[in-house]
Amino acid sequence: MARHFSDTRTAQGRVRLLLASGRVHLVAEGPGWHHASTHATLEDAATFLALLPELGQALYEVAVNDLERRAQLDGAA
Repeated sequence: MARHFSDTRTAQGRVRLLLASGRVHLVAEGPGWHHASTHATLEDAATFLALLPELGQALYEVAVNDLERRAQLDGAA
């Protein structure tokens, strides 16, 4: 069963990171584009996110900030 780790939404699109079976599923989408990939770690997924040409800088920054905040919360629990 997949668990949402982060779900970022802006006017430019949406970025979701889901955890399932020890893998990270990256799903990103915006007007006219969609991406889905699987990565070994959250860090790998975040690095790959930076390489998506359709993803604007603003959405990338918000998604990474959400990811970092969520990772800190999970680490504190």
